[in-house]
Amino acid sequence: MKTAVIVFPGSNCDRDLAVALEQVTGRKPDMIWHTDTELPSGLGFIGIPGGFSYGDYLRSGAISARSPVMRAVVAEAERGVPVFGVCNGFQILTETGLLPGALMRNAGLNFVCRDVAMTVENTQSIFTSRYKANEEIRIPVAHHDGNFFADDATLDRLEGEGRVAFRYAEEVNGAARGIAGILNAQGNVLGMMPHPERMIEPAHGGLDGRRLFEGVLEAVA
Repeated sequence: MKTAVIVFPGSNCDRDLAVALEQVTGRKPDMIWHTDTELPSGLGFIGIPGGFSYGDYLRSGAISARSPVMRAVVAEAERGVPVFGVCNGFQILTETGLLPGALMRNAGLNFVCRDVAMTVENTQSIFTSRYKANEEIRIPVAHHDGNFFADDATLDRLEGEGRVAFRYAEEVNGAARGIAGILNAQGNVLGMMPHPERMIEPAHGGLDGRRLFEGVLEAVA
């Protein structure tokens, strides 16, 4: 499977995501700079990594969402290519409008950096097909602005359409209804605050994150 990782000024998890993709697919991803206006052809997966793109100025992800490369990412997402945004990548996806809601400052006003428990809410997407329904997994988080917010109508729609992919099993950041990750209506775009790319080998403390990437590989390859 051919993959790509989008890199912005201030990204600091791009190499983590690249290593995870190479381990699972056996092929190094293309690293795409934010000023590029086109993406390589034949991509089976586009990853938007964590970090502090553009220093989180204005709002987390607000400037990155307007980078030239994001027009190409949006176009690929609309064609059905799997797009995955983790942490700052999730923030960018909400700023582009590919996903609803917003990521606000953590309720405790502190940076949270630890492994957290979360449950798998939807196993029908390509990102979650390797998990069991309601399975509890542990994935690291590292964020200051991970408090997911949306109005009640949007939250009800996400719940009703099965678009909540992951939910925290413990209090982490004050996120509405404990939401840790959501899907778009088509199911090919996933945004989540926890970092599955940091839990893909025994040295990380477990393999719970690896199955997310394996599910995409199985569906696309």
